[in-house]
Amino acid sequence: MDFRNVQLPREIHTGKGVLNEIPNLCEKLLIPDNITIVTGPTTKKIAADYVLDLLVDKGYNVNEIIIKEGTQDTVDKVIEESKDSNAIFGIGGGRVIDVSKMAATNNKIPLISVPTTAAHDGIVSPRASIKNKDGSVSLEVDAPFALIADSEIISQAPYRFLASGYADIISNLTAVEDWKLANKLINDPFSDSAAALATLTAHTLMDQADVIRLGNCVSAEVVVKALISSGIAISIAGNSRPASGSEHKFSHALDIIAPHPALHGEQCGVGTIMMMYLQGGDWRCVRDALIKVNAPVNAKELGIDDEYIIQALLKAHTIRHERYTILGDRGLTYEAAQNIATKTKVI
Repeated sequence: MDFRNVQLPREIHTGKGVLNEIPNLCEKLLIPDNITIVTGPTTKKIAADYVLDLLVDKGYNVNEIIIKEGTQDTVDKVIEESKDSNAIFGIGGGRVIDVSKMAATNNKIPLISVPTTAAHDGIVSPRASIKNKDGSVSLEVDAPFALIADSEIISQAPYRFLASGYADIISNLTAVEDWKLANKLINDPFSDSAAALATLTAHTLMDQADVIRLGNCVSAEVVVKALISSGIAISIAGNSRPASGSEHKFSHALDIIAPHPALHGEQCGVGTIMMMYLQGGDWRCVRDALIKVNAPVNAKELGIDDEYIIQALLKAHTIRHERYTILGDRGLTYEAAQNIATKTKVI
């Protein structure tokens, strides 16, 4: 028989002020004395210093590592400096949490994910995106042991991050359609439950576009819960198929081609508009939802030249070539790429 292990967080805490629950959570999860906090220069001031003080006051020995990049060299450094720890707290954005996931998985210790932004669904998923010379690579890791998402802190981050997280969730719509296509054409394994959860999460968030506002705790919590749901769909599937398809390929291609790429979720949102058009779906509805939350819907708003959009569309099918999508094995012609981007008002 084919057995699978679905990894889900043991504890999920969301809401205003939940950082204060961290010491009690450590006692509940029976985490011993030595803890490593991984954070960034900015998120250290926003949340990590506060968490460090909470833990020290409760008698924990805390080692703090400040990182600036999400590269393999950074991962190796964190692995080495946390090898004697009993747990890792990843306190920051996607880069911090992905590096923390890699280190915790390697050292076989639990990770407590403490996001300070809601920019993408990596806060609970069993995947980590690590940069290399060719752009970035998505790697399988252990899912976070627990999640602490303080909506007050997340709501105070630049609004752009929240809109990016929103767009990343909306991209589930085209990702699932690509997955269905791959299942039909090349018998790619498909999970009805994971696909249903990912799609429902995206549709629910589209329906709530009007409540997403700058500096609003409710808005932050709505997006965070959607990111959690999407991450759980990835865990159920055992891969990122429910949340990553042709629109993610486009985004990763832009990361390689554009001199100054936009945020991951922002690019995926624009990619979703174009891939929904290619799939024959309601791309205007997707575009309208992104406009409501002030997420980018075209090259100008991404801060990327039109030609880079076309070149990314041409290259997208070569990214993760084993993952079949609407782009097929041969990709698009220049004329087709230009037409798609023009018809959807991306350029």
